Amino acid sequence: MLRCFRPVFLVVGLIVLAGCAGKIPHMLVADYTEKKTRLVAVIPVRNMTSDNGTASALRAKLIDELYFKGYPKIPAKWIDERLASLPAGGGNLSPKLIGEMLNVDAVLYTTLKEGLTPVTFLYSPVAIAAEFEMKSAKTGDSLWHVQYRAVHRNYGLSRKSLELKTWQVYESVIQEVLNRALETLPDGLDVIGS
Repeated sequence: MLRCFRPVFLVVGLIVLAGCAGKIPHMLVADYTEKKTRLVAVIPVRNMTSDNGTASALRAKLIDELYFKGYPKIPAKWIDERLASLPAGGGNLSPKLIGEMLNVDAVLYTTLKEGLTPVTFLYSPVAIAAEFEMKSAKTGDSLWHVQYRAVHRNYGLSRKSLELKTWQVYESVIQEVLNRALETLPDGLDVIGS
């Protein structure tokens, strides 16, 4: 009789474990929804790696993902053109000044801490680590802060097969970082209001 229930116990156990995974550690101000944050400027990614491609891809995907969460899309090109006259592309300027220049409610700073790793003998991990911080353009206070790291490990006998495997999972690893990080950010007003 107990053997009949083993699969049931296994399924229930897996469901409980999946439910315990939950959200990753993050900071969100208690009155986030009262702040009516709608327009968010995603400024260029601060890249702490030598991987410029990942920084660009991360920013482009972040702008799209914010749009799907109910935040209007502000094109990166438009932001970059306005910040071009500023030192370091606006990265060191206060969110208040950037907010005034771009007429937005918040500024989203992203730091790429880890990008593509080199292919080595038999092993090639794809590790992407990023930190996200949204600051109010009115007060400069931090509204939301989170960081996440995703790794996909590839194994193979030849360098060519490892490189191929790396590029096959590259975008999905970036997407995992964004998905997990943005799980902790409430939906935008365009979703809430509809």
